[in-house]
Amino acid sequence: MYTLYGTERSGSAAIEMALIQCGAEYRLVKASSWEEDANRNALRQLNPLMQIPTLVLPDGSVLTESAAIMIFLGLEYRDSGILSTVPSIRAQQMRGLIYIGTNCYASVGIIDYPERWLLSGTEEQYNQLVEGATRRLHQQWDAFSDIFQATPAWSPQAPGGLEMLACVVTRWGKTRDHLRTSRAAFTASLSETERHPCVSQVIRNHWPTSDLHQI
Repeated sequence: MYTLYGTERSGSAAIEMALIQCGAEYRLVKASSWEEDANRNALRQLNPLMQIPTLVLPDGSVLTESAAIMIFLGLEYRDSGILSTVPSIRAQQMRGLIYIGTNCYASVGIIDYPERWLLSGTEEQYNQLVEGATRRLHQQWDAFSDIFQATPAWSPQAPGGLEMLACVVTRWGKTRDHLRTSRAAFTASLSETERHPCVSQVIRNHWPTSDLHQI
């Protein structure tokens, strides 16, 4: 059995979607760096950076980083659709997963915690940093749409790991508001992905009262 450490509205939602699609047995442990509860110490012991999702594999080993977890599950459960069985498509899906992890996640980290990147800054400086990171995040998603949407690597009607991770991460940093104007077709494909049973089930649990027009 897998053990997934995470919390509501976080990147762990995407891993939940993947585990459900794989038909894997798992249990959830609520934990994050920003919530005060008994599981923070357990998370710290597994992942010193206290980042989520953190996944404990059945053999007790620890796997972190959303993209790495998705790739692992796609290779472990080859018939799940998390990754394509076609090498050329799978390569592009891996590219997309790493793109989200290295680009979009990084920008979100600055938006959420500007004080980590600008020591002893003023409120005005923090606001400027957040504004710049938000603009960069939106540019990164525009580029993602232009690169992947019209390729076989992007399949909202039969979503895999790439679509699942994108559905979650685009809910941060007012990205959906931006994409509705800049990339309407891509936004529609995200909504199509979220109607898939494995995805919609988790979305309802993590964002039970969400209205996408407010995200």
